[in-house]
Amino acid sequence: MIVVEGLHKSFGAIKAADGVSFRAEDGRITGLLGPNGAGKSTTLRILYTVLKPDDGTAMIDSVDVVADSLAARRLIGTLPHGSGLYPHLTARENIVYYARLYGMDREIIDEHVQRIIDQLDIGAFADRRSKGFSQGQRTRVSLARALVHGPRNVILDEPSNGLDVMATRSLRELIRLLKSQGKCVLFSSHVMQEVAALCDEIIIIAAGRVVLHDTPDGIRNATDCDDLEEAFVRAIQHVSAAE
Repeated sequence: MIVVEGLHKSFGAIKAADGVSFRAEDGRITGLLGPNGAGKSTTLRILYTVLKPDDGTAMIDSVDVVADSLAARRLIGTLPHGSGLYPHLTARENIVYYARLYGMDREIIDEHVQRIIDQLDIGAFADRRSKGFSQGQRTRVSLARALVHGPRNVILDEPSNGLDVMATRSLRELIRLLKSQGKCVLFSSHVMQEVAALCDEIIIIAAGRVVLHDTPDGIRNATDCDDLEEAFVRAIQHVSAAE
């Protein structure tokens, strides 16, 4: 479970997060939506310990991401937006390297790496250097790195960005599998179709604040819109009009 309470983060005069609070439950898929600059990526970066908040708390399974960042990192698998691979390592070597960073027992690393390679259909290029991989191949290897240690919490920042139709379908199947395994899945996306197809709950962020947090049906009802995309637009417009 991921619990965020009153997160604040500013960059100079810009308030990227202005009191963000929410809960993402185990066994559920939670989507984080918002326009560019809304504070989504800043919030996710705080959760996976790349940034420290100016104020507020964030907990991963009751572990404070600031007070004990190393312990928090072991509890999450992360796919940051635009995460890169080591180009001169093979796909397998990239995954093994991350397994070692997570502190996995060396005796079980090879077994776990092969399992995730099979699960994500990486076998055909597992032993090729990652330089020159397609966007879909890079994303699959990055996901494998994030999941190799079997984390209970998975944080994905725009995971389908740049993927073709087949790769996107495979990604959705994986996200549903993670949910069925009881994991907490939190992801940001600009693709409303993806959000509608996957999410149990949706958090809409605008101007660094949570505007709505509800089920897809709850958000439609709150905005009096049948279409989820229109509901999102109306929620954001309401914030803009109030400022």
